[in-house]
Amino acid sequence: MGYSLRDLAERSGVSATMLSQVERGATSPTLAVASKIAFGLDLSLSQLLRLDETPHVVVSRASEHRRHRRGGHQIEELTPPLPGLRADVSSHVLAPGSSTGGQGDTPMHEPGSRETAVVLEGEIVLAFEGDRHLLHQGDSVTFDADLPHHFENESGEPTRFVAVIAAGLRRG
Repeated sequence: MGYSLRDLAERSGVSATMLSQVERGATSPTLAVASKIAFGLDLSLSQLLRLDETPHVVVSRASEHRRHRRGGHQIEELTPPLPGLRADVSSHVLAPGSSTGGQGDTPMHEPGSRETAVVLEGEIVLAFEGDRHLLHQGDSVTFDADLPHHFENESGEPTRFVAVIAAGLRRG
């Protein structure tokens, strides 16, 4: 992750001396200290302690992908539902005149989440906090996914895009 002891001490609120002792195995941290260290490293406690280990390679077969449909919006979850997974990749198809949600819908993503979308075919509009951003094939956009947003297809053709949602990356 590339943090110095001083950097991690600042990020976690744990002294550099304590971090050095833990790193060298001279002491075992309490659960509270381990939680602070995990927070400083942008990890969950279970990730830090490697309690949520899964095989190092998990293949997600197309036939096993979770699929949803809401009106003219088709969603295919490309990543498997694994514990501790901090990113979700999904494929979307928006029929002409449809959207991923509506104005005033509550964001579905946890605080601090970021989303990146890449338009594969057609064009979409990202409605984000009152602003509208037109995206064409090949364009991408990254934004704070825990704020009000949705995508709209105002064209006469179906639109395909891929979205990657990374949880808890932004700090308040």
